[in-house]
Amino acid sequence: MSYLRSIVTGMAGGLIGVIVAISPWHASATTADCSRPPPTLGNFSAAAKPLPAPDQPFTDETGKERSLAAYRGAALVVNFWATWCGPCIKEMPALDALAKKVEKRGIIVLALSSDREGAPVVQQYFDKNGFTGLPVSIDALSKVARTLDIIGLPTTVFFDAQGRQVGRVVGAAEWDAPATIEFLTACLAPAA
Repeated sequence: MSYLRSIVTGMAGGLIGVIVAISPWHASATTADCSRPPPTLGNFSAAAKPLPAPDQPFTDETGKERSLAAYRGAALVVNFWATWCGPCIKEMPALDALAKKVEKRGIIVLALSSDREGAPVVQQYFDKNGFTGLPVSIDALSKVARTLDIIGLPTTVFFDAQGRQVGRVVGAAEWDAPATIEFLTACLAPAA
């Protein structure tokens, strides 16, 4: 009887170990699923090779330099845009809403502006439209965009929590749609 009890106890312990090991709390970017983008993401393509986030600097609203590589540990949705870009302007309210909806999921949304006038014009645009979820970020002379081979605006690049590029969307998307949020959470598999 004790032999049977030890077998059952061992099997139960093993089963619990398997369940814990595959739970979302222990998921890693290597198990992320970016294979089924929803129609709300428009022109999405998964990265053929998970390249690292670049060290090329961009600046915040104070002029302080930052880099995408410095965000390792958090998943990133990095949108390249400008205040003079019609499709960019159209999707900006949805990006601001997305930033607010995913911040507690370990996903940071950055909108890197290529406006030559810099932070003041972006801050004015954000203030005028009531955007509070996005930090002012400037990609002076499109250096980060060029490093990532961005050829048109808007383009949005996804990085997992390990700092690897996992995909991108060329063109506008429905960023605050529930299907988009569900996909980003599964694709980027941020640390819990």
